Amino acid sequence: MKQKLKKFYYKYILRKKYIRTGFCLKCGQCCQNIYIKHDKKVIVDEVEFYNLNQKGKYLDFEIMGKDDTGLVFKCKLLDEVTKLCKNHKMRDFICRRYPQEEIFAFGAKLAQGCGYKFEPIDSFEDVLKSVSRVKL
Repeated sequence: MKQKLKKFYYKYILRKKYIRTGFCLKCGQCCQNIYIKHDKKVIVDEVEFYNLNQKGKYLDFEIMGKDDTGLVFKCKLLDEVTKLCKNHKMRDFICRRYPQEEIFAFGAKLAQGCGYKFEPIDSFEDVLKSVSRVKL
């Protein structure tokens, strides 16, 4: 029963397609090669990023490069030796919510070996059944 309520909540209340499972393995990979979404779009140019920094946003991130999706960032607070956050209790909001389903929307994926997984709310069989019911 608990699983059915969780599925209902995620699917119909939160409007999600996946449920996040697993846990953080503290590898630090998620703190590197990051896309930052601001105002529902990925930051794509340096001027926009520096303007946001002037307003006090995303100060803990530095630009590492750029690709077809947008700017790629690294967190300045990642301890290179321990692979832990130097300011974990006061970490940025995007770090607190990591990982989110939205990363798939713009082509990103979880780091290899990440302890988190995304499982579809509806199984393949459920989707196939619902499609079979619809008459074409």
